[in-house]
Amino acid sequence: MIFREALCCSDTFLEWHCQAEGMTAVNAEPLSALHTRTSEKWTAYPPHVLPLFVAEMDYPLAEPVATAMIDRIRASDTGYVAGTGDLPAALARFAEQTWGWAIDEDGVRTTTDVSVAIVESLRLAIRPGDRVIITPPVYPPFFDLVPEAGGVVAEVPLLTEGGYALDLAGIEAAFAAGATAMLLCNPHNPLGLVHPRATLEALAELAARYGATIVSDEIHGPLVYETAAFTPFLTVSDAAREHTITVTSASKAFNLAGVKCAIFVAASARTKAMLDRLPEEVGFRTSLLGLHASVAAFTDGGPWLAGVLESLDANRRLLAELLAEHLPGVRYSPPAASYLAWLDFREAGWGDDPGIRALEAGVALNSGPTFGTEGRGFARLNFACSPEVLTEAVERLARSS
Repeated sequence: MIFREALCCSDTFLEWHCQAEGMTAVNAEPLSALHTRTSEKWTAYPPHVLPLFVAEMDYPLAEPVATAMIDRIRASDTGYVAGTGDLPAALARFAEQTWGWAIDEDGVRTTTDVSVAIVESLRLAIRPGDRVIITPPVYPPFFDLVPEAGGVVAEVPLLTEGGYALDLAGIEAAFAAGATAMLLCNPHNPLGLVHPRATLEALAELAARYGATIVSDEIHGPLVYETAAFTPFLTVSDAAREHTITVTSASKAFNLAGVKCAIFVAASARTKAMLDRLPEEVGFRTSLLGLHASVAAFTDGGPWLAGVLESLDANRRLLAELLAEHLPGVRYSPPAASYLAWLDFREAGWGDDPGIRALEAGVALNSGPTFGTEGRGFARLNFACSPEVLTEAVERLARSS
């Protein structure tokens, strides 16, 4: 009862923290409100389970984003999308202000979501049966999106010695052996790894040397903390611009997965010509509400996003404190990006899939092995929730250890 009341009140810990640091945080909604949501996060498990798995946030929508969609609904403007509208300009302004990235608006196209954008980009870049590099542990759908596009997965696991990093030598060997494309996760899910600019420059040179195409998934790019610097892949060199299609969306940073609008970005005559070959239906499937929501997010969502990042920053540090106190056998490095924690349960002895034991404890995590064999003994935790929920989740896990 005490726990339930705590969860239904304001996030007092976060409010205190933000006042002390001069921050303006966006607080997670109480469980009573969250349980009225009908998304996967809140319907996949019984109400007693704390759902810290799928990448949805517990924060209320940014007011400009909600208003943009409500205005369209009130106008009964829920028909088919008519082109990219104001989105290329809104994205270009956001990218310039956020990263100093000058996007050519002529190179912007839209579709439903980033997974579709990945598949359609790969279809343009490869022939059936071509090998496509992915770098596990990595976002589980990557293993399925490559064959959906007609390719064959070529795994080049991340290096782990001294910290996770792209294995450039392994990637070059895979290109030399015939891989024609690579699916880059930038920043890297599930690690929250922000790839160094020098690494990305070297990767672009490899793509140019072997005539390969990089499809760079940058959906987590806006969710980078001040301790790191995100580098959009298309900014690193002429080689990157010539050989890369970037795919991104406002959906992860602004919690808009359900309204279906994702973006392709090309920066060279070659890659723009590739996007010109997209079937008309790929763009036509973009949600009109998603388009308007994305424009509002990129145009007026900055203060809300800053507040969310303050909350997430507090939570990623709180998680380190909670694990040190309650589960010292679980290894965790706070991510440099996003709200996903990659937890190493191997020393704790929770088996290949710690998510099984976590669910028995009433906490839903993402199964580590779904991120590749390198994920055995790991689980992914979503900390885009209230401090009270995060605290209760770790305490439940500790009680089951």
